[in-house]
Amino acid sequence: MQSHHVIGQTVLIGIGATAVMDGWLLLLSRLGVPTTGFALVGRWVGHMPRGRFAHDAIAKAAPVRNELGLGWLTHYVVGVVFAALLVAVQGPAWLGRPTALPAIAIGAATVVVPWFLMQPAMGSGFLASKTAAPLGNCLRNLANHTVFGLGLYLAAVALAGAA
Repeated sequence: MQSHHVIGQTVLIGIGATAVMDGWLLLLSRLGVPTTGFALVGRWVGHMPRGRFAHDAIAKAAPVRNELGLGWLTHYVVGVVFAALLVAVQGPAWLGRPTALPAIAIGAATVVVPWFLMQPAMGSGFLASKTAAPLGNCLRNLANHTVFGLGLYLAAVALAGAA
């Protein structure tokens, strides 16, 4: 498989998987379950060029211009990076014959990023320890990332079927 084809498929899988996760988050939101605020992700990323990587409480940090758009862009770029991780681990041949287990496992494993990087840097502590319901938040994060993994598989199957 040519490298530009692998890159293109990987990008589309990352976008597709992220969209599946977004559909899940929309469903949760409509059911009254708290979900991720991408404006706050954008605020966090927007402070990085200013040298600020960690906050006591990102919600109390100064807003940044276009933070909602920046948050959504970051969300999708990270989804593509996670798809690239899957393809790097499984090899490009996986793209032609995707299997569910590696995709779901990688998706679930990506939960380490919010647990050990984003949440502490945004003021929620490791494993959401500074939130009102750390266990509930961690379980919700794990479910969200597992759905993302399912999205990796579904997007890969859709692309493999279209090829």
